Amino acid sequence: MPALSFAQFPLVRISDPLSTDPEEVTIAIDPLNPSSLAAAANIQYYYSSSDAGHTWAQGILNSTLGVFGDPSMTFDAEGRLYFAHLGGFARTPSWLDQMVVQRSDNGGLTWNNGGGTAIDSPRMQDKEWIVADQTTSPYRNTLYMGWTQFDNYGSYAPMDSSRIMFASSTDQGATWSKPLRLDSHAGDCVDSDATVEGAQPAIGPNGEIYISWAAHNAIHFTRSLDGGKSFDTERTIASMPGGWAFEVPGIYRCNGLPTTLCDVSHSHNRGSVYIIWADQRAGVNNTDIFLIKSTDGGMNWSNAKLLNTDTVRSGGASSVAQQFFPSMTIDQTTGRLYGVFYDRREHIGDTTDVYLARSIDGGKSFENFKVSSEVFIPQKRIFFGDYIHIAAQNGRVYPIWMRSDTTALSIWTALVTDTLQSLVTPTQSLVTDLIVASSPTTAGSASLVLSLGESSNIDLSIYDVSGREVQEVVRGTFASGEYHFGWNGKNGAGSAMPSGMYFCRLHARAESNIATAPITLVRKVLLLR
Repeated sequence: MPALSFAQFPLVRISDPLSTDPEEVTIAIDPLNPSSLAAAANIQYYYSSSDAGHTWAQGILNSTLGVFGDPSMTFDAEGRLYFAHLGGFARTPSWLDQMVVQRSDNGGLTWNNGGGTAIDSPRMQDKEWIVADQTTSPYRNTLYMGWTQFDNYGSYAPMDSSRIMFASSTDQGATWSKPLRLDSHAGDCVDSDATVEGAQPAIGPNGEIYISWAAHNAIHFTRSLDGGKSFDTERTIASMPGGWAFEVPGIYRCNGLPTTLCDVSHSHNRGSVYIIWADQRAGVNNTDIFLIKSTDGGMNWSNAKLLNTDTVRSGGASSVAQQFFPSMTIDQTTGRLYGVFYDRREHIGDTTDVYLARSIDGGKSFENFKVSSEVFIPQKRIFFGDYIHIAAQNGRVYPIWMRSDTTALSIWTALVTDTLQSLVTPTQSLVTDLIVASSPTTAGSASLVLSLGESSNIDLSIYDVSGREVQEVVRGTFASGEYHFGWNGKNGAGSAMPSGMYFCRLHARAESNIATAPITLVRKVLLLR
């Protein structure tokens, strides 16, 4: 594997110096304008950047439906931004009785009042996470949200339980489907390892929904293949020794809740599903981060793999150090994985750094890289929140985390550029030619001639001028040689496309060396009827 190499990058403070209490952070990138970033933090903070993260504006979110934290953000495929959070009113018994999602059409500068899920007082809703389908599936731009519901938060009574809930919205968050229960084995209401927590949906290439959560010393998983109308029966897919709730010195409370992701890029690992989490299987002084992967839509899973690369000991554990609060993302333009976490491998005691982990081979191996330039020592008396986050697109990676001093918290990001693409010289003989022309014999169609210099995994697709995929022409592994394909001028649903300009995009990777940077070629297609 090529050596890890990132360009020099600055650290940027996102939160205003006058705000001393932001925590539990989230960050998102506009797919139509990668220089537009949005972030949020507990309880009501939102941040926006129009210059790729170099400068940030801060605001306070308000809604008549209530704003009570656990922020989660996502953009849809059209560049609309959504801010999900806890809702309700600060009175008993209706406090935190629904999830609320507010929308911004200008990159997070202003927000609507939002729409909420069904009110379910006196039950409490908690720890929601939102995603949008950015694929070309029939569910494109649908919003999905998973969360935990408590009968009576904090109760030790055996008749009170917690469960994993799910809802969707097809009208940009204005209204939400009736909440659907996903788990078949309820948890307790203590908000500890016997509580079901950590539901984060992920979207597959064809609109599949994958979701996992933690409880009872294990990772649980289910999926939907019909846009969230129904889900498979939950399955336990990995052990989580010691559970998801554990102690880390200097942290008020800490958890190893899972993150679920799916590769929808055109990389070699398209369709792969990943889950990461942290646990203390190696002991209370040695929290580690683990990853599992499925290449068949969640039916089968790999063994747990260590993500942090400090010296490995017997039994698969790392050296005695704390790595905690992990989050991971996929750059959907390259398929590369990036994880962020707090790390104490270089120190004794509670002194803490922030690290990135990167994989360019679909999680088979990881390289770790310190991104923080200053250490900090968290204070247990200052609530540190429950999670950090990370986003990536087009080789730009944006981890976001909390840093603490003796009296306050602040929010930071690193403007990381992954320079691997510039360090690896693609095999230029991989694709020797791609010729695209209107069909000389059939109106309303096009002919595509592809010449390969070596055996390659290819994806050949047609896009309209807005960048939306119209139809996938061919995908698969082809030996070296010349191939003739045709586009019939129709979209994936079989409807004829109007005359005009389209684009043919070829993504190719050498079959013999998946670590080699892929080749992407784009050609114009003039469709005439």
